[in-house]
Amino acid sequence: MSGMRAAALTCAALGFATQALIPARAAGLDQIETIVVLYAENRSFDALYGEFPGANGLTHLAPAQFQQHDRDGKLLPSLPPVWGGLTGKHVTPLIPQDKTAGLPNAPFAIDDPKGFNLPLGVKTRDLVHRFYQNQMQIDGGKNDLFAAYSDAGGLVMGHYDGSHLPLWRIAKKYVLADNFFMGGFGGSFLNHFELICACAPVYPNASRSPAKTQISVVDADGVALKLASDSPASALNGSPKFVNDGALTPDFYAINTMQPAYQPSGNPAPAGTDPALSDPASPTTLPPQIETTIGDLLDDKGIDWAWYAGGWGAALAAKDPKTVKALIFHHQPFDYFKFLAPGTKARTAHLRDAGLSGELLVADIDAGHLPPVTFYKPPGNLDEHPGYADVLSGDAHLADLVAHLEKSPQWPHMVVVITYDENGGFWDHVAPPKGDRFGPGTRVPTLIISPFARRGLVDHTLYDTTSILRLITRRFGLPELAGLKVRDAAMAGEPKLGDLTPALDLTGK
Repeated sequence: MSGMRAAALTCAALGFATQALIPARAAGLDQIETIVVLYAENRSFDALYGEFPGANGLTHLAPAQFQQHDRDGKLLPSLPPVWGGLTGKHVTPLIPQDKTAGLPNAPFAIDDPKGFNLPLGVKTRDLVHRFYQNQMQIDGGKNDLFAAYSDAGGLVMGHYDGSHLPLWRIAKKYVLADNFFMGGFGGSFLNHFELICACAPVYPNASRSPAKTQISVVDADGVALKLASDSPASALNGSPKFVNDGALTPDFYAINTMQPAYQPSGNPAPAGTDPALSDPASPTTLPPQIETTIGDLLDDKGIDWAWYAGGWGAALAAKDPKTVKALIFHHQPFDYFKFLAPGTKARTAHLRDAGLSGELLVADIDAGHLPPVTFYKPPGNLDEHPGYADVLSGDAHLADLVAHLEKSPQWPHMVVVITYDENGGFWDHVAPPKGDRFGPGTRVPTLIISPFARRGLVDHTLYDTTSILRLITRRFGLPELAGLKVRDAAMAGEPKLGDLTPALDLTGK
């Protein structure tokens, strides 16, 4: 551990503010003293903000921009049914599979009073959102195979009238970014790593480990899963089947959900072993990671930071963390890293309990005690993830946090970023920029909220999840993470990814 990291941890442990350790930056960035990231779940831009005024959304699209094709490349005559039904078996109103057959091959409003009339406060079924499927759905930028390679059929084309959301009003007041893409293809697991390290985790020697069954079988192109011999030929007849859709690439990168080596985790420790660890013999336990994170770099500069998680404390206190539904284990990326292992001072200093409904985070907001870099992961019931959460409850929760942040003593020098980890399997019509092998993936909604915000702006600058790291890096004068360099090099023919400052006025006028 460097001397600066040790100093930062000592200050945090003693409750001292580390704000004074922050170096001033040029070009007005020194005005930003606190960066807050609120990280929601699983919604594409078009699914929530497709009708936002001035945004690149769903209005005036030609059929070629939205019509879906079958797995043989032919145009689908209609959308496939929503396999298993639009809502779960115990959700009211119940919309079974047969009521979803024959939908036109086009986007549709889930909450349309003349259609399904399913309000924002009602849960839909979940949709597959995995690394290879996302690339297959994007289809080189045509975005025309979402229905073909989903397990949810036509639901991929569903969207809402987002004007009923509390955050919609906040987006109109501050900045909505309509060209912001999820950093990694696929699901929450990989995109949480994109948020903190711009990296994909690795499982060394996976072919000689308990995880060997998790190695995906991929076509020669490296971006598509190999279809099983009994996979339905048409998307109208059922979801696709694959030879092996695992958590690992053939060269052992972890790209779909695996569990951390430390508790809380979905894999409990075997009897008689250290209860703070996970079962290393489980094929879904990822070994501790050692890549450099934004937390490492902040520690080395003596700058305090924290990852607040809803339900963290309750899960740590529970004999079986799986009984605490608030905490989603694979949404806690720092728990996968060796420098934050159980028993370390870093873990105590930086991994913080937000409470079961964010109440402990609110207390720190109201008291002006947020670290200069603050991440927040809502509890599962408030993170907007289809299947187990609805849109409205999570949106209202984030809007309430914004209201507290606006009244915080730290507000005059604060930038708040609200974004979604990934698209949750929902379609979006904008082609992602061509980057490296891990992303960027589908477009997601992002709000930039600050007293420095260019109010009322729809920001068309090209961003992805790693743009948040770029802002943190440049504000605090940190070394550039290796993953940022890799992505920049891969996108040499594309516009440069922004650092969110185009959404801000830092002239000091």
